[in-house]
Amino acid sequence: MKVSDNLDAIKVTGKYGDKPTVTIKAPYAVDKTRVTVLHEGTGTKIPAGGYVDVLYSGSNGRTGKVFQETYSQKKSVAFPLDQVVPGFAKGLEGQRIGSRVLVAMPGVDGYDAMGGQADIGVLVGDTLVFVIDIQGGSVAGPTGKQITPRSGLPKVTDTNGKPSIAIPASDPPKDMVAQPLTEGTGAKVAKDDTIVVHYLGVSWKTGKVLEDKYATADSGKLSSTIPGWQKGLVGKRIGQRVLLVLPPADGYPQGSNNPPVDAGDTVVYVVDILFTTSQG
Repeated sequence: MKVSDNLDAIKVTGKYGDKPTVTIKAPYAVDKTRVTVLHEGTGTKIPAGGYVDVLYSGSNGRTGKVFQETYSQKKSVAFPLDQVVPGFAKGLEGQRIGSRVLVAMPGVDGYDAMGGQADIGVLVGDTLVFVIDIQGGSVAGPTGKQITPRSGLPKVTDTNGKPSIAIPASDPPKDMVAQPLTEGTGAKVAKDDTIVVHYLGVSWKTGKVLEDKYATADSGKLSSTIPGWQKGLVGKRIGQRVLLVLPPADGYPQGSNNPPVDAGDTVVYVVDILFTTSQG
């Protein structure tokens, strides 16, 4: 089989969001992962190691046949790019949300490491051809216009994308506060979603940092978090930076060992919403 250095043997028809028709002059193989944008979106770019929410159709270059696609179910699939085959990451990192991308990957960037996938007719060495419509994705940090918070709240300053929190010399508010600091640009968080976030937590009483999750993003079900997060983050958007001021009832009523919170203390969080999905 001749190994190609281009995508000329592949023809794709159809609009973004609709099931594509993919025609391949089989047998077809590529020398390395090849990528072209068939439709350029206008959304934010997918960061390295980020999350994506996509519709896709996968074809086998050896046979020219589709072995898997999600368009017929009209249900997108969400996943982190560092947990899929290398060709997906190479094809999608840096692409804009709203784009249709054609990716052809040799077996080494596809299913070779798994010994192929016999149940769908993929053998070791097969080139895989994917048409991918990027429905959504994560952001690297806060997006959208800044929002001026109301007076009397902790002051948030930013140094190279990482915030710090200064507690005012006053008593904490009796009611919780969920103050957006940026508008965000993405989908809204739903109560049963899995979210991916950076966050910083500080004690109102001492001003000391309780939790710092800016070196590595944290993910989990919103429904498994403390009450103030569940109340304060629902309806917020991907890309929003949110200031949460949580009295004991909305944070840790009896205190906590991890994070180290004294009973009766108000906790303050800055949360950057990087991604949200109903899957997972």
